[in-house]
Amino acid sequence: MKKWKYLTMTAVVGSALFLAACGSNEAGEKETDTNKGTETNTGSETTNNEVAQLTGSVSGDGSSTVAPITEALVEIYEEEQPEVRVSSGVSGTGGGFEKFIAGETDFSNASRPIKDEEKAKLAEAGIDYTEFLLAYDGLTVVINPENTWATELTVEQLQQIWVEDGTTKKWSDIDPSWPAEEILFYSPGTDSGTYDYFDEVILDGADLVKSAELSEDDNVLVTGVAGDKNAIGFFGYAYYLENTDKLTAVKVNGVEPNSETIEKGEYSPLSRPLFVYAKNSALKDNEAFYNFMEFTLKNAGDMAGEVGYVRLPDAMYEEGLKTLEGLK
Repeated sequence: MKKWKYLTMTAVVGSALFLAACGSNEAGEKETDTNKGTETNTGSETTNNEVAQLTGSVSGDGSSTVAPITEALVEIYEEEQPEVRVSSGVSGTGGGFEKFIAGETDFSNASRPIKDEEKAKLAEAGIDYTEFLLAYDGLTVVINPENTWATELTVEQLQQIWVEDGTTKKWSDIDPSWPAEEILFYSPGTDSGTYDYFDEVILDGADLVKSAELSEDDNVLVTGVAGDKNAIGFFGYAYYLENTDKLTAVKVNGVEPNSETIEKGEYSPLSRPLFVYAKNSALKDNEAFYNFMEFTLKNAGDMAGEVGYVRLPDAMYEEGLKTLEGLK
C-alpha cells in the first residue's frame, strides 16, 4: 500500500491534533475562564500541558492486509508523539506470529484468529497476550478488466478454479462457453492470514493449485492480475480499492464486495474480522506502547474507512479500550 494515499488524511488529522493541542490565545483564555476541566475533543487532549510527550520505541509485524490501517495510524501518531518510534513489518500473519512468539515484537497484526498451535507456543514462551478487533475486511477475488466472462462466480466454481486436481486448468473447464485459455493464478503466500482464510472457507483444506504464484506482497499480486487477461487472484478489499482502474472485483454467489455488504455479512463467506494481538507485559512496562495501542483503538475505525475497510460498531472499540485499561 502506498503511503502517499494517507498524506491528505495525515495533514487533516495532524492539523486537527495540532489545533486542538495549541488553539488560539483567545480560545485558550475562554476555556480557562469558562470551561476549565471540560473535555472538548473526543480522543485527543486539548492543550500542550495535557498531552504527555513520550519517548521510546514500539515494534510490530504481521498481516499485509492489516498493514494499511497500521501504516496510516503510525503516520498520524508521529504527529502527536514525534519522539516515539513505531516500526511495523509485513511478514504475513503467520510470519508475524513467529516473531511475536520469539519475543521480537510488541504487537502482531493478523487477518485471521490466532491458531491453537500458536497459542501453545506463546504459552510455552511465557508470553501473555490480548486480542483486539480492528475492522472488517472482505477478501476480494479479482480478475483482469479484459476478462468479461468470469465476473460472477459461485463458491463451487471458486473451488473448481483454485483446488489442485493434477490438470492444467482452462476457463472452459469451469464453463464450456468460456475461452479455452489457461488460467493464471496469483495468491498470497502460505504465511498469510489471507491464504489461511481462503484455505478454510473456499479450499476446505484441499491443496491450492500448484501453478499459483505466491507472494506475501499484495502489490505483486495486483501487478500479476493486471498484466494478463487470463489471471485471477485474491487479497484484502483495501488493495482492490487502491487498484480499481486495473482490476475487476468478482461477485461471489451474486454479491459484490463493498463496505455495505461486508459490514452486513452479506458478502459471505469472504467477510472477515481483522485483529491486532498485543503483548501484555509490554503494555505494562512500555508506556509508549500502551499509548500507541490506546491511540490505535480510538482511531482504528476512522482509519479503516479511510484505507478501504469497514469500521466496527463504536461499542466494540469502547469494549477494546476498557480491556486495554484493565491491562495497564
